[in-house]
Amino acid sequence: MSERSDAIKPIAIYHEHPDWFRPLFAELDRRSVPYVRLDAAAHSYDPAETSVPWSLVFNRTSPSAYLRGHGQATFYTLDWLRHLDRLGVPVVNGAQPYTVEISKAMQLDILRELGLPYPRARVINHASTAIAASRGLRFPVLVKANIGGSGAGITRFESEASLANAAADGTIDLGIDNVALVQEQAPLADGHITRVEVLGGKFLYAIDVYPDTGSFNLCPADVCQTTDGRELVRGACAVDLAKNGMRVEAAHPPREIIAQVERIAQRIGLDIGGIEYLVDSRDGKPYFYDVNALSNFVADAVNVVGFDPFARLADYLETRAGFRSSLVGAA
Repeated sequence: MSERSDAIKPIAIYHEHPDWFRPLFAELDRRSVPYVRLDAAAHSYDPAETSVPWSLVFNRTSPSAYLRGHGQATFYTLDWLRHLDRLGVPVVNGAQPYTVEISKAMQLDILRELGLPYPRARVINHASTAIAASRGLRFPVLVKANIGGSGAGITRFESEASLANAAADGTIDLGIDNVALVQEQAPLADGHITRVEVLGGKFLYAIDVYPDTGSFNLCPADVCQTTDGRELVRGACAVDLAKNGMRVEAAHPPREIIAQVERIAQRIGLDIGGIEYLVDSRDGKPYFYDVNALSNFVADAVNVVGFDPFARLADYLETRAGFRSSLVGAA
């Protein structure tokens, strides 16, 4: 944490992942922006408090926290964010977008409300209902844990028989809240999905992500190379993280898609995040399928999208915290 003035309250960055936000911390340090890190995996608060010692809280908790042994952070975080709302504390990605982040079922309800297309799906709360839920859907289907992240809790089933076998032997994963989607898996036109990042609820950039074979982890910070085979520096990942075959390139979605993404962001109060869609190769139409209230940005962004999104994120945080006018020239 950098020092400026005792009169300036720092930004609180609330997170539990050890690596994803290193580029942000480095950018804030470079600017001497005052901030503190709050560990979402080991945190507490006083319901009787009437104020907090921070100018702004930046919520960076991921639904995938349970994969790192931090599952206790998921529902606790929602309680704390609601507490901050009651106090009137400014929060980036507060209770409303976080609530949507941790419910794929709610995401589909919102897409339906907005009149936006998504691959057909059913919501279940017990493995025994998976077969009945799949009827009327086209196989292959995906069973997706309601609370996932980084591709966790997603299994592909090629046929009703394979789904029935999984239900019978207890291998269907309903996740930590015992809710899951049974959803059609659309074949990807040109073999990629598109992730559109927003900042301040507005378009920031987009990337096409070509998944590794058989993998559902589309975390942009884990991308290893561009589509032309150029290696990327994964500054937001652990140094010894195994490389994968995921590839990425800058994308330029149609204006209509960008407008739809911004409508989603506005509807859920999403300050920063990534909204993903695919184009179904069978009909050539786009379908939205995931809303991520956490974005750790694409690896080596300058070489993919042409600029450093962490610098723009730092600008945004300074402005939201009320630092921007006093920090002119500091960056």
